[in-house]
Amino acid sequence: MPKKILTGVVTSDKPNKTITVSVERKYSHPVLKKVVKVRKKYNAHDEHNKFKTGDVVSIIECKPFSKNKKFQVMDGSK
Repeated sequence: MPKKILTGVVTSDKPNKTITVSVERKYSHPVLKKVVKVRKKYNAHDEHNKFKTGDVVSIIECKPFSKNKKFQVMDGSK
């Protein structure tokens, strides 16, 4: 099964070696036929504390680092 790759904006870089990434997706509501925006936050592993708040990053699914951290940073672009 392929690993999930998501792109989002870093919303927090406070914890050591961890960033919080806010990922936004759009979908059409099945009944109302309106485009709905949904945001979800993911904790991702950032080994070198390289990324700061506001950076756009790609994260990839991996083995769990902790209870909530199941992604790691793939690459980033500013």
